[in-house]
Amino acid sequence: MTGVARAGAAAPSLFLAFDYGTKRIGVASGNSITHTATPLTTLAHEGSEARFAAIGKLVTDWQPAALVVGVPRHPDGAAHDNTRRAERFARQLHGRFGLPVHEVDERYSTVAAIAAGAADVDATSALLILEQFFNQLDR
Repeated sequence: MTGVARAGAAAPSLFLAFDYGTKRIGVASGNSITHTATPLTTLAHEGSEARFAAIGKLVTDWQPAALVVGVPRHPDGAAHDNTRRAERFARQLHGRFGLPVHEVDERYSTVAAIAAGAADVDATSALLILEQFFNQLDR
């Protein structure tokens, strides 16, 4: 994929991470120097233009050096329809904002956010995706 990187690439200091879903998109921010992440918000899936306008505002406000997208898979690692949707979303982010986009396997992030009792499950899932990305940078 041109412009879309896999986890493990050299890390800029500020990231926005996305937990892409067909109804909502969770968003978190994080810093690769301290490896800390914070849930930011959940965007309603109101159509492509509204969704990307909201993301554009976040990109403008936060000025990230790169983006991270969680890509779901079946437990055995096989791709499914949502895998392809998340990969397409990652390509769209790169195309619209010209930033590097890192994809992270996000199996079970939503389950973990629910188990943790998160008030905003989608944004917390994005936080977990970003933390997983930071952990992969350390390898």
